[in-house]
Amino acid sequence: MILVAGSANLDFVVRAHHIPGPGETVMGQEFKTYPGGKGANQAVACARAGGVATHMLLALGQDAYAEPLQASLRDANVQIHRIDCTNQPTGCAFICVADNAENAITVAPGANLCLQANHLPDLTGFTHLLMQLEIPISTVTAYAQAARAQGIKVVLNAAPAQPLPAPLLDALDLLIVNEGELSTLVEHPGNVASNLRQLAVPGVVVTLGHRGCAARLDNDYFVQPAFDIEALDTTGAGDTFCGGLVAALSRGLAPQEALRQASAAAALACTRNGAQSSVPNSSAVDTFLLSQGEFASSRRQALYDYCGLPSPTDR
Repeated sequence: MILVAGSANLDFVVRAHHIPGPGETVMGQEFKTYPGGKGANQAVACARAGGVATHMLLALGQDAYAEPLQASLRDANVQIHRIDCTNQPTGCAFICVADNAENAITVAPGANLCLQANHLPDLTGFTHLLMQLEIPISTVTAYAQAARAQGIKVVLNAAPAQPLPAPLLDALDLLIVNEGELSTLVEHPGNVASNLRQLAVPGVVVTLGHRGCAARLDNDYFVQPAFDIEALDTTGAGDTFCGGLVAALSRGLAPQEALRQASAAAALACTRNGAQSSVPNSSAVDTFLLSQGEFASSRRQALYDYCGLPSPTDR
């Protein structure tokens, strides 16, 4: 059973031909609202794509924006632990999605900043705690230390990027970052392999966009090339990856298979609009994987080379 502690935002999404630059106004196309927020997205992914019993601790404002967020979590069978924030509105995000499926996001955290250390529920029965950085980092640190003290695996998706205090790093079992976030966390940025080695955390997974992902788990290294899909909207794909990965690990899957499952879930999420609305169910992930053959050895070797990692045959 997984506990996700983190953010929930209502996403205001506009599609446009391209993402506007500084001072530029562009004419948008369609406008929709979707349930989002890194924490809520990852909770939905754990439950729906990963098929694992999932709870979520979140803070919401006392406004109309809170209800669609709760409804989406309930629809995914996520059990909610709600903290009411009386002096802040429910978190919101403003997202522009371009025709090439890339996006630009601005978050107004609102009630997400109300989560405090004393809000952590009883951790009995949980195997993993999954968090992000859209709630106060002091709260993230307190939750991580409490979970570590009870023998629960602590997973942090260190996004949005910011420096991580040593007490938080010391309490982590697994850190999930994208390539840019990984570079900001190391003292001497280099290639992916060098950056993975510099972090004093038992496990680090780095997502590499269209290339795929790589991981260092203790002293073992893994790569997973990305699946070929026609991307429509990349919003929430990284969160789907995080939730799918933690769910797969909680089910006892080997690291390589867990990375494969998470990558498949994220690939499917890119073919649909929205964040939580794009998260596939576990049967869709299984069907997709059955349709995919093994990657050509040249693609896997290209990813090893990009990361600066020796392939298994060279070790």
